[in-house]
Order: sequence, then C-alpha cells, then structure tokens
Amino acid sequence: MPDRLPAVPAVPSLQPTRDPRVTLDDLLEVVLNKGAVLHLDLIIAVADIPLIGVNVRAAIAGMETMLEYGMLRQWDEATRAWAERSGSRGLELRDGERLVTRMFGGHRLTGEVYSGWRPGSVHLTDRRLVVLRREPREVLWEAELAELESAALETERAVGGEDRTRLRVRLRDGGEALLSAAEPERLHRELLEQAPGTKGLAAADGGGGTAGPADEDGHEGHLWYHEPRRGGAMWRGGRGRLDAGGLSWKSPVDARPALMLAPGDLLGVRLEERDNPAGSPYTLVLDTPGGEVALAADALPGWTGPLHRMAAGGTGQEDGESPERRRDDGGPHR
Repeated sequence: MPDRLPAVPAVPSLQPTRDPRVTLDDLLEVVLNKGAVLHLDLIIAVADIPLIGVNVRAAIAGMETMLEYGMLRQWDEATRAWAERSGSRGLELRDGERLVTRMFGGHRLTGEVYSGWRPGSVHLTDRRLVVLRREPREVLWEAELAELESAALETERAVGGEDRTRLRVRLRDGGEALLSAAEPERLHRELLEQAPGTKGLAAADGGGGTAGPADEDGHEGHLWYHEPRRGGAMWRGGRGRLDAGGLSWKSPVDARPALMLAPGDLLGVRLEERDNPAGSPYTLVLDTPGGEVALAADALPGWTGPLHRMAAGGTGQEDGESPERRRDDGGPHR
C-alpha cells in the first residue's frame, strides 16, 4: 500500500483579534505605511426584518502607498496641475511647462524718455524667465532660457544709499535686462540649475558682480558670510570689500559691518567642500586668531587671489613663497 499522506491541518477561519497594548499611533502607522482593506457586509433590520443592506469594499492607506499601488493617480495629477496653475498667479503656462519659482521683483526699463523700475513678480519656469505685472496685466519682460547667454549678480546703490543685489541677464542676440527680486541669490541659483549648459551663465563677463577696487590686491562684490549666532551660525548675503585695510562684510540691513578682518589677523586661506547658498561646491575658509571664518561666493577666483596675497603679506612671506597660494582658480588646495 502506498504511504499515507500526512494530514493537512485545517486552516482556522479569520477572526478579529484584540491587543490591548496597541495604541492609536500604532494603528495610524500601519494604515499610512501598509494600508488596510475593508470588506464589510452590513444589514440593518427592524423587528428581525432586514430592511437595508450595505456592502463596503474600501482601501485605506497613505497617499504615498496609494500612488505606489496605482490608486488615486488621476486625482494626484489633477491636483498638482491645479497647484501649478494657481502658483503661476496670472502667468499662462504652456503645454508641459512647469513653474519652478515665483517671487516679487521688477524690471529696469531704460530708454531715452523714461528710465525706472517697473514692479511686478518674477516667474521662472523650466522654459522661460518672465517678469509679469498682474494689474493691469502686462508682461514687462520675457526671455526663453535657451536665449540666455549669461546671468550674474551685481550690486546697485539704491536711492536711499543702501546696496541692493540685482540680477543682470544678457541674451545671445546682444540684448540685456536688469532684474530685481525678493531673493536674488536663490533666483540666480535656480536659474543656473534650469539652464546649466548655457555658456557663461555663471557670471556675466567672468566677474560675478560689480567691479571692485582698482588695486590688484583688492576686490569688492556680493559675498555670503556664515555668521555665528547664539542659536547656531547661519548664512547671510551681503557685500564684501577687500582692500589694503583688510576684509569687511556688511549686510544691506545692518548699520555697520558684521565682519572686519585686518591683514595681520588673516593666518591662512583654504577651500573646503561644504554646503553653501552660493551654489559652488567649495566654501572659502579663513583661519584667524578667533577661529574659522566661512565665506561663499558665486565667483571664487576673484576673492582667493587677493586673500592669499593678504595672508602671505601678514605672515611675512613673499607672494611666490606662500604654501597656500597653489591655485587661484576656485579649486581645492592640496
């Protein structure tokens, strides 16, 4: 006789269980991460007479889990499209065009009869850079990203005497425009990200800002300073100046410079790979008697050379003898 097959244990029916240790947080975590499927048959009866029947088949999960399993995708796409249209605030997006950022700003109109700032909002998409005025609606300035030749931050002295950071954009056909923005550094960085292949986009004329002092050991322009604070250091944008008297940095909202470094206080200069708001992979680190000073700039070569010469002069070394002056091209020093 053939061997008797082992008995297969009966599969118990699925019955609800109760675990008194489970909290509401545990339940929400399971529902959001894994989801739950409800199969419910409900019959409502009066005097043992069934009157109403309810059949429920429902899936409950977090949106990320829903989209992963192909549910609610149409709702998600429609909602994202509505959000982009609402965020554009009057800018008509083309088919497939995506809004990257929007902020308050303006365009400098220059002409023979009238010159002045026209306020509005700056819209950066993955295809265009547009300055738009809502009421009355008018496109003050517009350019395709493919038409851009260069874009650089520069500092302009405002009517009240304070320095304002502007964005100068030049086109391949020779035209140019001066734009203002609530966050010019962020606009400049995101503009570079959207058009990384455009020649010379990182700095107009290779300067990355307005010209500084005429002395070869001096420089002036926009500079980021990692300012120490009680709650932790934070990056602030402002204007730096390097001349025979040393290095100073001042924010447009400050009454006096927050950083003043005399030539004799500069002990060393180096570049390190640190995160910074300038979009450069390298952060400029200065060694001083009081500790490190971290700076960032869109165009580092304009600062590294004069700072190396300042450090060499402060330590009594000649220009060619400083071990720190091995590269002034914005790359790391080995």
